Amino acid sequence: MSLESSSFVTSWSGGKDSALAYHRATRAGGRPLAILTVLDENGERTRSHGLRPEVMRAQADALGVPLWTARASWAAYEAEFTALLARAARAGASRAVFGDIDLQAHRDWEEGVCARAGLEPHLPLWLEDRRPLVDDLLRLGFRALIVAVREDALPTDLLGRELDAPLVREIEALGADACGENGEYHTVLVNGPDFRNPLNLVPGPAGIHHTGEGSLRVATLDLVLA
Repeated sequence: MSLESSSFVTSWSGGKDSALAYHRATRAGGRPLAILTVLDENGERTRSHGLRPEVMRAQADALGVPLWTARASWAAYEAEFTALLARAARAGASRAVFGDIDLQAHRDWEEGVCARAGLEPHLPLWLEDRRPLVDDLLRLGFRALIVAVREDALPTDLLGRELDAPLVREIEALGADACGENGEYHTVLVNGPDFRNPLNLVPGPAGIHHTGEGSLRVATLDLVLA
């Protein structure tokens, strides 16, 4: 269904896939109303990639759109995100844009929360081959840093590196998915075709954090605005 002249909001992780989905939605004629993200209970980090809220605000400023946030535990995440979508519907949005590629459980969840909020989900990347998606992202001039890795899939020395063609090949050689769609890695966008200005991010004083247990441990890099 065409997005021409439709007002939309984007579920914004701060990373490459949500940014590419946003880009495609605007190029299809959609009008961005806001980007949406859920923070932890204290409002100190995003639930998705563990980013500082000031980094998310800088991304929103670079895009020239408002950032709408909520705070939630994982148990309350769905309710709070649905409330953000309902706010968007009241403000005139008709679509919610998501960056998922092929995980059906994610799409099912998104369709459910959108139905309750009165919005139609739009997934511009859905069922595209993963490696060509990364290639397209790089061709368009998106720049992103790796901000999290699942330690059973990738080494922590990838943290802070900029995603480029050689790094994508390195990730694949290590047996991980090029897109990181299975959670092998996450990124933070620092520049792209929709940004008015690039972000300058540097490692923060807290260094690397480790979350999870056993094979599900995730290492995240604390990045701050320079």
